[in-house]
Amino acid sequence: MVSPENPLPPSRLQRLAEFLGLRRSIVGLLGMAILVGMGEHMAEQFLPLYLLALGGGYLSVGFLNGMDNLLGALYSFPGGYLSDRLGAKRALLIFNLISIAGFVVVVLVPSWPAVLAAAGLFLSWTAISLPATMSLVARVLPKNKRTMGVSVHSLVRRVPMALGPLAGGALIAAWGVELGVRLAFVGALVMAVVAAVLQQLLIEDDPPRDSQAPGAERNPLRLWRLMDGDLRNLLISDILVRFCEQIPYAFVVVWAVGTEQAPGPVTAVQFGLLRSVEMATAILIYVPVACLADRTRKKPFVVMTFVFFTLFPLALYFSRSFGMLLAVFVLRGLKEFGEPTRKALIMDLAPEDRKAGVFGLYYLVRDVVVSGAAFGGAFLWQKSPALNLMTACACGAVGTAWFAFRGKDLGPERRESVG
Repeated sequence: MVSPENPLPPSRLQRLAEFLGLRRSIVGLLGMAILVGMGEHMAEQFLPLYLLALGGGYLSVGFLNGMDNLLGALYSFPGGYLSDRLGAKRALLIFNLISIAGFVVVVLVPSWPAVLAAAGLFLSWTAISLPATMSLVARVLPKNKRTMGVSVHSLVRRVPMALGPLAGGALIAAWGVELGVRLAFVGALVMAVVAAVLQQLLIEDDPPRDSQAPGAERNPLRLWRLMDGDLRNLLISDILVRFCEQIPYAFVVVWAVGTEQAPGPVTAVQFGLLRSVEMATAILIYVPVACLADRTRKKPFVVMTFVFFTLFPLALYFSRSFGMLLAVFVLRGLKEFGEPTRKALIMDLAPEDRKAGVFGLYYLVRDVVVSGAAFGGAFLWQKSPALNLMTACACGAVGTAWFAFRGKDLGPERRESVG
C-alpha cells in the first residue's frame, strides 16, 4: 500500500537521472546542444574544403580558423555579460537566432567571402553560449554535481560531432563539395529553429534577481581582479596548450583528405568516420572521469588532458594511412579526458554571483591570444606541414609543464568553501 508516509522508492530511471544531474532545464539544454550541434557539424568540418572549392585558397582556410578563435574570444565576454544581465534562457535564444542568420547566408550566397562572413555568426554559437550554459549548470545543479553536469553536456555535444561529419561526408560524396555543403546548411537551419523552440519550452525561467545583488559587470578589468591566482595559472597553461591545438587545427582535414591536385590517404567519408571514432572515444570516458573528478582532486585529470593535446600533432605527422589515422583520432578523442573537469574548475573558482562573466572573460583572454596561433598556422603550413605540427607539439609541451609545476589543485574539501 502506497501512502504519504511510505512513498514509492525512486525507480532505476529516476536514480540514473539524479546520478547524471538530468533536471528539466538540463534536458532542454542537452536537446538544444544536439540539434544545433548536429546542424553545425554536418558542414563545419568540411568548411576548409568548401573554401578551397570556391577559390578561397589556403590563406582563406587559415583566416577561417583564426577568425573562429578571435571572434570566439570576442563573443565570450558579451555572452557572459548578456547571461548575467538577461538570464541564461533569454540569452541562449538570442544566440540561436544569430546562428540561424549565419546559416541563411551560406545557403543563399555560394561565395567564399560570404562564407567567411557567415562563419562569424554560426561558428560563434558555442563560444557565445558557453558562459550561459555553464552558468545554467551551476545554478541548477549542486556543487557536487557540477563536474557531472558539465561532463554530460560535453558528452551529448559529442554525439552530433560524431554523426554530423558522417552525414556531411555522405552529402559531399553524393553531390560534391559545393552542393553537398550547402545542403548540409539547409539541414542546420531547420534544426536550429527546432532547437530554439525546444529550448523555450523546457528551460525554466531564471529566478528574479535579488535587488541587493550586484548587477552584471560590463568592465572586464574589474572582473579580471576577481580572478584568483590559481585561475590565472590555469589560463596561462590553457593558452599554450591551445596553441598546440589551433596551429594545425584547420589543416587536419587537408592532411587527411588532401585536395583534388594532391589527394590524401583517406576520402571525405573516411574522414567523417575518423571524426566519429574521435567523438566515440570522448563519449566513453566522460562519465567515469566525472565520477572520479567530483570525488577526488582535479589537477591530474587536467594534466592528462594537456598531455593528450600535446601528443596529437606529433602522432599525426607520422600517420600516412587510414589505419594509422584511426589510432591517432582515438588519441585525439582522449584529449577530452579532463576538459569538463577544467571547465568545472573555472566555475568553482569564479565568484558565485559572477560565474558567467568570469567564465566569459577567461575565454576572451585565452582565445584572443590563441587566435594569433591559428592565423600563424597557415603560414607555417605553407612553409612545411612538419614545421606546423612540430611547433604545435612544442607549445603543448611547455603548457603541460607549466600547469604540472605551477598549477594548483582543488580537492573536494576546498571546493565546498569556494564561492
